[in-house]
Amino acid sequence: MTIGHFIGGVGALVRRPQDGRYLLLRRSAEKDFGAGAWECITGRVEQGEGFIEALRREVREELGVEFQPEFFLGTSHFYRGAAQPGNELIGVAFCGTVTDPAAVRLSAEHSEQRWVTLAEAQALLLAQDPSTGWLLQVLQRAETIQAHWPEALSEYFCQVGFELG
Repeated sequence: MTIGHFIGGVGALVRRPQDGRYLLLRRSAEKDFGAGAWECITGRVEQGEGFIEALRREVREELGVEFQPEFFLGTSHFYRGAAQPGNELIGVAFCGTVTDPAAVRLSAEHSEQRWVTLAEAQALLLAQDPSTGWLLQVLQRAETIQAHWPEALSEYFCQVGFELG
């Protein structure tokens, strides 16, 4: 295998603690990749930036609010287009909350937002586009982790954060 280049990516699934709903965003029709698809916050890690810093920046840019990661969801590896260097992304995803869900404002990257339960997301995503299995997996994982997540771990990560070193 040859050594190539890849992009660091982040995903931020926003959860509203009051009712356990998740924020889904529809990508703008003008986007060059995934136009019109439903997603959570996604973005690239910029040079010199850590994953958590990138998460918070992406949420600020796309929603206009501050993000507090609560728990790690998982990693991903995919190509944003053809399977070639420069399109390859290695990503990490977190679930968390925003300072004020009512203050969420969409950027030009998205055309629509919906706060949904897992069941509502399944109906919406499967009816519209079966290729959104990755997003359903993210939502299902968030539900499972949330159901078993000890409060002591939440307090720990709020104090020390997620970055190592």
